[in-house]
Amino acid sequence: MTDNSALDPEDRKIVTLARSARARNGVPEGAAVRDETGRTYVAGTVELASLKLSALQTAVAMAVASGARSLEAAAVVTEAESASEEDRAAVRDLGGPQTPVLVAGADGSVRSTVTAG
Repeated sequence: MTDNSALDPEDRKIVTLARSARARNGVPEGAAVRDETGRTYVAGTVELASLKLSALQTAVAMAVASGARSLEAAAVVTEAESASEEDRAAVRDLGGPQTPVLVAGADGSVRSTVTAG
């Protein structure tokens, strides 16, 4: 587990945004990504009959749709132990293999940081 107070303030912000999205929308996961200009994109899990996206995939898609060219960091609030390979691939496609992905529990405590690579 990571001490959130040791996180960069901008990383703490995306963890807080991801946690808020999860709670506000009552979805299994919340995520937030920060692009190369510092803009943030926040999303929850999408589960429709015809479309299923994780929260992190949705946040990356929102960033792309808004014109982001790269990502600085990503965060996901989930019950899972780590970010899935599919989630890391989405972050890697836009941000590159070294982009950090912060994985936090429902309480917002960061459990681990992995790279998209």
